[in-house]
Formats: sequence, C-alpha cells, structure tokens
Amino acid sequence: MSPSNQIVCPSCATVNRVPADRPAGAARCGGCKAPLFTAHPTEVDEAGLEKHLRSDSVPILLDVWAPWCGPCRSMAPQFERAAAVLEPNVRLLKLNADTAQATCARLGVRGIPALYLFRNGQPVAQSAGAMGADAIVQWTRNHL
Repeated sequence: MSPSNQIVCPSCATVNRVPADRPAGAARCGGCKAPLFTAHPTEVDEAGLEKHLRSDSVPILLDVWAPWCGPCRSMAPQFERAAAVLEPNVRLLKLNADTAQATCARLGVRGIPALYLFRNGQPVAQSAGAMGADAIVQWTRNHL
C-alpha cells in the first residue's frame, strides 16, 4: 500500500485517504464529491475542529475570531488570501470564539484575532493580533 494523507472534507467532514503521489489540491471527497481543498478557509465549530485536529495529516492554521471584533473583520479577507497560497499544504480553519468558549479556554485565547498553528493535532505556534496575507503566509511557513 502506498503512503497516503488523511484529509477531512470541508463540506461533509468525511475523512478521505489521498495517495501521497497524487496532488491533494485536485482531490475530491469520496463521500460527497466536493473538492477537499477550495482555497478558502473553512468555518468549524468545536466538534469540527476536534475532528480536523484528530484526522487531518496536513498542518492546520486556525483563526479564532468573533463577528463583533473590528480587527477580526479586517483580517478576514487577508486570511482568505492566505488560504489561496497555503492550501493544500495547510488546512485553514475559522472558529467563532463566541460559540466555542470551551475550546478558547483550553487553548488559552487571551485576545482575538488569534492564530494557532497545529501539526499532528498539537499546537506548534500561536499569535494574537491582525496580520496581512503576506505576514500570515510567512508566519505559517516560518513555524512549519
């Protein structure tokens, strides 16, 4: 059996195996047939985040935000642009702090927007405050 990556579908949360020798950016879900990478961040709730952390083989970049937060709203399009650059090598997720208080407490979120970079389900870096797309990409690459 050839080596493969596990990728959680952003549409239906099915865990897919993608052979390492095939381009992940072109892969589609075996369940719902949606693309596994869309070059856009995926909104998740606490359970969705846990599934990605448990199952995704690729690193995860998490944006913890809130709809009332001005800096979060200004960073949203920058995070979107970063997704177009970083995917499929990194999965970009967005978690609403207002509806994920238990996860925010577990992660130790003190200010938003907050970025958390995970590898193999474990946090490897974190940063607070708004960033531009280039800074997000550079920060992520520097910590991988």
